[in-house]
Amino acid sequence: MPLFGAHESVAGGLHLAFKRIESVGGDSLQIFTRNQRQWKPKPLSEKEVKDFLTTREQYAGMPVASHASYLINLATAKEELLAKSVDALAMEFTRCHQLAVPYVVIHPGSHGGDGVEAGLERFVAGMDNALESGYDDVMLLIETTAGQGTGLGSRFEEIGYIRANSKFPERIGVCVDTCHIFAAGYDLRTAEAYEATMQALDEHVGVEHVKFIHLNDSKKDLGCRVDRHEHIGDGMIGLEGFRLLVNDPRFAEMPMTLETPKGEDLAEDRENIAKLKNLLN
Repeated sequence: MPLFGAHESVAGGLHLAFKRIESVGGDSLQIFTRNQRQWKPKPLSEKEVKDFLTTREQYAGMPVASHASYLINLATAKEELLAKSVDALAMEFTRCHQLAVPYVVIHPGSHGGDGVEAGLERFVAGMDNALESGYDDVMLLIETTAGQGTGLGSRFEEIGYIRANSKFPERIGVCVDTCHIFAAGYDLRTAEAYEATMQALDEHVGVEHVKFIHLNDSKKDLGCRVDRHEHIGDGMIGLEGFRLLVNDPRFAEMPMTLETPKGEDLAEDRENIAKLKNLLN
């Protein structure tokens, strides 16, 4: 069965995210290694690294990913922003290497009005620049997006272009977000529509390159190009779309993490994970 989990807070210490995911019955985890809204966060302390690695030993085999800063835009034409973005991604690689976190999830960024082709070329160049100074034990996962504004990554062809044109394709995987692809126009709600979407994903990206999945329902309808996450089954995708996904043998044992709204008691994570488990055949 898939490894259901969630993005959890690291408040009070990075290692505490493991306790939080355990408390909701999760088997996979996504975190921020540092504040996602800061360009130059402090390096990890020896204590942080030790506490995280020690705690992680108790959760051997649990897939863990870090989500890179939302500030990063490797597709920008602005030289200062690009330089800061490359540096920020390189620092993320360093932190993940120190923490033995094998995946970094990143959005493809925005072309700023210069067009998809120009944006993709800049993204690949900036990404490869960061990968050159990165670590072989950390894979970059390009996340599918909803297609808002001038954002890249809403079409599977664009994700495929990134892998095909990088100097380091073996270090690049994919993170599929259900809300994002639905908002981008890829339907999941019926068996026929779901299979058409998966065939398109396989044709342009390759399902074997999908390493993480974000499970989010969508507040808005198919093709809206608006990124608004909703609890599982409460949005426009509905339970049937998630039933098809979690029972798809192509994604057996795949880490599937929630990015849905929640309070401090994490009750929503428990409810959503329980819903997902109930959908399994």
